Amino acid sequence: MPLSPVDRFLKEYSKRLDDREAAIIIGAGLSIPAGLKNWVELLRDVADELSLDIDKETDLVALAQFHFNKHKVRTRLNQLLVDEYGKDVPVTENHQLIANLPIETVWTTNYDCLIEKAFREAGKKCEAKITPANFSTTIRGKDATVYKMHGDVSQPQDAVLMKEDYELYNHEKPGGINREVYTNALKGDLVSNTFLFLGFSFTDPNIDYILSRIRALMGHNPRQHYCIMKRPNKPADSSGEDQANYDYEMRRLELRTGDLRRYGIEAVMVDDYAEITDILRALNKLAHRNNVFVSGSANDYSPFDQSRVENLLRMIGQALIKDGLNLVSGLGLGVGGTVLLGALEQVYGASDAAMSDRVVMRPFPQLAPADPQRAHLYTRYRKDMIANVGYVVFVCGNKLNVTTGATEPSPGVFEEFSIAKQLGKYPIPLGATGSASKSIWDEVIASPAQFYGYIDVTKYLQILGDASKTNDEWVSAILSIIKRTSNK
Repeated sequence: MPLSPVDRFLKEYSKRLDDREAAIIIGAGLSIPAGLKNWVELLRDVADELSLDIDKETDLVALAQFHFNKHKVRTRLNQLLVDEYGKDVPVTENHQLIANLPIETVWTTNYDCLIEKAFREAGKKCEAKITPANFSTTIRGKDATVYKMHGDVSQPQDAVLMKEDYELYNHEKPGGINREVYTNALKGDLVSNTFLFLGFSFTDPNIDYILSRIRALMGHNPRQHYCIMKRPNKPADSSGEDQANYDYEMRRLELRTGDLRRYGIEAVMVDDYAEITDILRALNKLAHRNNVFVSGSANDYSPFDQSRVENLLRMIGQALIKDGLNLVSGLGLGVGGTVLLGALEQVYGASDAAMSDRVVMRPFPQLAPADPQRAHLYTRYRKDMIANVGYVVFVCGNKLNVTTGATEPSPGVFEEFSIAKQLGKYPIPLGATGSASKSIWDEVIASPAQFYGYIDVTKYLQILGDASKTNDEWVSAILSIIKRTSNK
């Protein structure tokens, strides 16, 4: 069965992510769900001042230029940028998903700082190139560079906003700056990276300027790039004017996507903006498919004895490393240390292996239970770890209640399952080991499609819930689930 256009894109772009040859360019559409205005709404009052109807205008860059021509200053335009894009709004899930990808290069036409904020919240060091002067210095140990090719809200007077700004982009104008250094950097990135365009529509005033710049930079043999865009909405009434307008927009869409191929850009079409989030989730799964987080804790090893469970954990650590996977561990009590031991034995047993590349140890900071920041910090800590893995293996999952002296299911393990679901990670619960893992297994086995989609891993989940199986069979089932879902 041939791959769908989306699946074909995921396969090809994930390869570029693996090879560290992927980049992203972000448009205004990505920030709209955060509550920021698009260009039409931003310039609505400006159009009113000019006695123009914003809904009839197609060249919004020219509209900003008309305002400047009339008033001879851009104070009003600058203030619009500050008022709108200087708002302190939370990053969207799409921003978070981008920041969690192994991407080192991001270009954006946006004036807001949401993508930089998303990188910081993901625990990554991000360097923003806001003006040409920023190119002369580099932050050491940076994880990503964000090129603000049209400026930043912190310096609205230099933002690329009017027609004149675009026309003189590579030339210094009176009172302005020369952005030729951006053009040169973009040319280098277009040669060495496969770009994904996100947040652009065919009516975005930036898209044509960017495409013409790409055409001039790349000549007639551009590298393959991708752009995710939304199809027009189908009308409820399949007759009349609405249907005619829809048919017209679809014909125009076909012609426009064909034109994008001149620039080496393949359009990946979606019917709903929510599908973009699904695509970014899928990319995160693929990008982190070699990383496995082992969740669990054990004050009590029932229904098995401690020796057997510890042997199982050690085998899991060894098997993950031997199979080319990487272990991420929070060192949960009674579980994490033993899994880590197995992983280290396998790493140090291979002469060409580097422990820092294969094992990530993130012990939880030890805070007093009454510390008001503890719960919030632990949740954030768990999200940071799970965001960068493709799979979460659950083993045991119980703790001692210091008040009652009884053993109870671990709230932390349940929270890690909740985070895994939220982030779209594959859960692999070893239900036979009981406690929280058994409850998680019950939920997963009841609806495998919710967690694995069309990939059928039911027989392996059944093995993981069967207490009569051996450690070898359980480890084999874990690896089989990973292989079936990794799309390698």
